[in-house]
Amino acid sequence: MEELAGTKEVAATTLTVPHPYPVGGGETWIATHQEQLESGTGVHYAMIERATDDLIGCISLSINPSHKRAELGYWIGPAYWNRGYCTEAGRALLAMGFDKLGLHRIDARHFARNPSSGRVMEKLGMQREGLQRGALQKGESFEDVVLYGMLATDSRLREL
Repeated sequence: MEELAGTKEVAATTLTVPHPYPVGGGETWIATHQEQLESGTGVHYAMIERATDDLIGCISLSINPSHKRAELGYWIGPAYWNRGYCTEAGRALLAMGFDKLGLHRIDARHFARNPSSGRVMEKLGMQREGLQRGALQKGESFEDVVLYGMLATDSRLREL
């Protein structure tokens, strides 16, 4: 996980994944998942390639139970980009969030300089809601962020 997530390409397109990834950082990060699951504040899943059983990425919902909303987040190893894996996993996680967790809203965001991630959100049926200029700091730079959202009542859910 550390080797896959810590590539320069993944770190450059995510807010919190560092490069190089620290030794033992993956184990520390994974250790937080059970508490988040039990408290209802997060669910995390490994994305596995069916043919090989190889780890290819991660997808999660960071949940705010008091507002019945969550933020969808994902990363995937560069060797697996543009193969539909994030879209497939995203559909399953959106369905789970709305159908099983009873969420009202799920949103997602990406750096404006990473339009590929926005295409995943569009394929999921999420609606582009706006651009937040200079919203987040990554390293020494302030990044423009594009926000997408979906409500449980959106008709696009029928396509999931």
